[in-house]
Amino acid sequence: MEKNAAASLTVELTPTQVRGLKLAKDGDLFPQEGKKWTHLDAQVTYAPSDRFKERPRAVKTATTVTVNQLREHGLLRELNPDVDASESAHGITMAGKIWLLKHK
Repeated sequence: MEKNAAASLTVELTPTQVRGLKLAKDGDLFPQEGKKWTHLDAQVTYAPSDRFKERPRAVKTATTVTVNQLREHGLLRELNPDVDASESAHGITMAGKIWLLKHK
């Protein structure tokens, strides 16, 4: 394991950062309006047991600040390095996956 990956495993994350990392584990994050990041084509969903569709589940998002902090710790990476980091999609790194496994 390289030094940067080992250092990213010892990082303490806030609950907001953990939610952002879990969101990235579910799929790549893309920039949206209002400094938010979420999955591509994310939409409001309903609980499978809610047959009348009365309680929608909101689209989960992460803020730009959270995404930047996770990228600085080496837990997220830019998927397109040719584009500015604020416009490029981000995916979880192996260090991010291991961090989630160790700190579950």
